[in-house]
Amino acid sequence: MYGGDEVSAIVVDLGSHTCKAGYAGEDAPKAIFPSVAGAIDQMDIDESDNAEKNSVSADKAKGKRKLYVGSQSLGYRRDHMEVLSPFKDGIVADWDIVDSIWDHAFRECLSIDPKEHPMLLAEPSSNTQQQRERAAELMFEKYKAPALFLAKNAVLTSFASGRATSLVVDCGGGSTTVVPVHDGYVLQKDVATTPIGGEFLTDCLMKSLESKGIMIKPRYSFRRKEIRPGEFQTVDLDFQNTTESYKLYSQRLIASDIKESVCLAPDTPFVESAYSNIPTTPYELPDGQTIEIGADRFKIPDVLFNPSLVRTIPGMESFAEIVPTVRGLPQMVIDSINKCDVDIRRELFSSILLAGGTASMHQLKERLEKELLEESPHAARVKVLASGNATERRFSVWIGGSILASLGSFQQMWFSKTEYEEHGASYIQRRCP
Repeated sequence: MYGGDEVSAIVVDLGSHTCKAGYAGEDAPKAIFPSVAGAIDQMDIDESDNAEKNSVSADKAKGKRKLYVGSQSLGYRRDHMEVLSPFKDGIVADWDIVDSIWDHAFRECLSIDPKEHPMLLAEPSSNTQQQRERAAELMFEKYKAPALFLAKNAVLTSFASGRATSLVVDCGGGSTTVVPVHDGYVLQKDVATTPIGGEFLTDCLMKSLESKGIMIKPRYSFRRKEIRPGEFQTVDLDFQNTTESYKLYSQRLIASDIKESVCLAPDTPFVESAYSNIPTTPYELPDGQTIEIGADRFKIPDVLFNPSLVRTIPGMESFAEIVPTVRGLPQMVIDSINKCDVDIRRELFSSILLAGGTASMHQLKERLEKELLEESPHAARVKVLASGNATERRFSVWIGGSILASLGSFQQMWFSKTEYEEHGASYIQRRCP
């Protein structure tokens, strides 16, 4: 069996918004970069000739596009570059992009040879058997990793807080998921999920600002020129061949920063009239203009608690039809606990863990606890736990993986390359339940 003490394992958490990678045993990931890729089709380049020679369709597909991964590569605007996510509904749909993200993490960010390190990969609770086998194939066949382990996000978050049983509320970029974990196992049938995550809130904020006439200029679309010491003039630049998806990606980066800087969850449900005279908060955009943000600071975070607020945001009408099917965060928590076995409900109510990037929002923990206290049974002791450190909330899945992979008692759990060669990819179901 793999004896993993000499070489430290690598922990990779590929989230819907950011990829985190680093060495097991450390307290924060070394590499953090967006989990999207810039793609340029190269069909018009001579590679189409080579593609005809290689009858393998995979080579053809790869010849068709060049992928750019990492904050620096994506920060540089290129003609006709589309920004693509490998995920669809929280599950990997494009393995080429995942491959290039892993490759970037190992070779560019960590500068390691994957052949020498066992790999612990975090996976969503909803991951299918097919996805797990595909991940194992890629790790063993392409990267030649000596050993692999797949662990559920929620279990790792629970681990990071030192608990074996908890209810994990993971507010990620692409969705928010409520997952009961009992004795280190996910209770699959009681998982609740909603498409309202960090990126959805960012889009709500962008549309709301646009309706007030505030357009966010992407960083590539202007240049600032100093006309007098301390005084700048903004010169607009026009790039005809910039794709819509790249423009949106660049705008989202700025809108996301506005959201993280000024938004806070209101103490009570948001009512437009109560916030109409609220003092505004200034925010300086990259092009130098200062905008004032008023009620939106409270309204946008409240969408997590009350999804029907989406209907009042101009430009978000396309999401209005999903609203009736989406429940607010407190309701999801209570429904998920009520589906669980009666014996563990008390314990789940008293250890609700907040995790994910969106969970770092100010006052989110206090608001969730307050609403749960009002709606839960009187006998329940409601306790919402969230690390006081925003970095730990954001990276709790990765930190859990880092703790797990460095435990001595975990070393016999690895799914080794020898086992893979002997039993095939499907054996991962037995090794990583």
